[in-house]
Amino acid sequence: MSEESENKGAVALRYDMENGGAPHVTAKGRGLIAEQILAIAKEHDVHIHHSPELLEVLIRLELGDEIPESLYRAIAEIIAFTYQLAEERKRGE
Repeated sequence: MSEESENKGAVALRYDMENGGAPHVTAKGRGLIAEQILAIAKEHDVHIHHSPELLEVLIRLELGDEIPESLYRAIAEIIAFTYQLAEERKRGE
């Protein structure tokens, strides 16, 4: 495995709009685990947001942890963008 692959990281978040609460970590990892997380996301047409700075904060959280309040705005903007993309795709079909 290359050094770049070993350093690659990924964090999956889940947000349940109906039940409220903050988004929480459902998967995280580096190297092969990150590659698997990204492959599954692509398989299911899940939006992938690239932000090394955000990754370094989120990867320190434990599975099941809610994101810290300091990240609410940043994550909310990403979620809103993701929903907007999904709506645009629906209209384009």
